[in-house]
Amino acid sequence: MAEQLGSQGAAGHAVARRMVRSDWEWVQRWFEDETLDNELGPLDDEWLEHVLSETDGVELVIEAAHPATGQLAPIALVGVVWGVPEADAAAGGADSPTEATETGHAITDLAIDPERRGFGLGRIAIDATMAWGDHPATNSWIAFVDQENEGARLFFEAIGWEYEGLDGEGDDAMHRFATPAV
Repeated sequence: MAEQLGSQGAAGHAVARRMVRSDWEWVQRWFEDETLDNELGPLDDEWLEHVLSETDGVELVIEAAHPATGQLAPIALVGVVWGVPEADAAAGGADSPTEATETGHAITDLAIDPERRGFGLGRIAIDATMAWGDHPATNSWIAFVDQENEGARLFFEAIGWEYEGLDGEGDDAMHRFATPAV
């Protein structure tokens, strides 16, 4: 099971599970935080219905033992879109299956419990997300970060993900990061 968070708020272990409707109450509370709402919000009932019914990805709740109670409690919310072969992504791409490469699963959002920001929980959340046993197999992971989100950009650099430049054009372009090549 998950180990209790230490005095610095770092967890030895965390577990990931699919978000369910009963999580909505605390998720809404988290997004009352101005920083979280500005970077990833606003969230509404349409967003909730989408994440509860999506089949091309998942919204994961990352839990670890709470330092005060020892009980599992949410530390992060992570959105993932499943990777697809590049040939499927670009209509008529590769001529044969051996030429197809995978885009990698994409982390589309990472929200840390606003009361526990700055304690290394982001890295723990990413590790738990990648270790979650119910995602399709993949060779790589990517993450997209808004051009204005300096904190998220620095975070992915700090955990060793490789910066691949801007993906997209103009104001809609996002910084793209990938797990290091193995």
